[in-house]
Amino acid sequence: MEKHSVDKRVSALVDDTIGVLAGGRYYSKESVAAVTLGMGTNAAYVESAQSVVKWPDQTPKPEEIAINTQWGDFRSSHFPITEFDTSLDAESSYPGSQIFEKLISGTYLGETVRRVLLKMAQESALFGDTVPAKLAIPYSLRSPDMAAMHQDTSEDYEIIDEKLTEIFEITDSTTMARELVAEVCDVVAERGARLVGAGIVGIVKKLGRLSNRISIITVEGGVYEHYRVFRNYLHSSVWEMLGNERSDNVIIEHSHGGSGASSIFIAASQP
Repeated sequence: MEKHSVDKRVSALVDDTIGVLAGGRYYSKESVAAVTLGMGTNAAYVESAQSVVKWPDQTPKPEEIAINTQWGDFRSSHFPITEFDTSLDAESSYPGSQIFEKLISGTYLGETVRRVLLKMAQESALFGDTVPAKLAIPYSLRSPDMAAMHQDTSEDYEIIDEKLTEIFEITDSTTMARELVAEVCDVVAERGARLVGAGIVGIVKKLGRLSNRISIITVEGGVYEHYRVFRNYLHSSVWEMLGNERSDNVIIEHSHGGSGASSIFIAASQP
């Protein structure tokens, strides 16, 4: 900044999710949590300071404190882990870590689908007698391509056919094979979206706001913004978990301007 003669002072340093939370809070005090759902994932929420026992005694306590959960590293014995998740984790750069992220984020959704398709090709000749060589390349199927295939509404799954040819050089797939590809994408996407929904409901429940107050959850990220079916599954799963009587109490909305613009509000609030 000095090199370019920019006379500014750094007054706040925040990660994406806290920025999204700040933006949501600026527009409504009922905005209690934020979720980033892109290549990675995280969640943050506003907690009563009385609940934060680690706050230093000698430091004045505000009424509320933002909690950055880093929920990507959350794990539970109740997760619907499959053999494909286990192998993906074992072969990742950090085995045993970021388990929740590996189930729901954009970095891994397409890779999970690829692993399922590879096994189907090996065991049931999904794409013919020979397993396509490029189907065995890790992370060759990106989540945007998965979303495009999943959302293919053409009669003969023309987009899936194009993607299979473009990515894996599969030029002779049958209509039935393409339909199965769409179903695999659907299963992986719905599982991920429902897990995100469970995380959101868990935060609202922790805050004791399920029944009697409106809670706005601000969501930012490419998976949420561009993957329409994933987004729909996320919304419907929250409604299902809350039931008819409480579903109107939790509102999920897209971020106003993203994390970068929202961080301006934090900087502006500094003395």
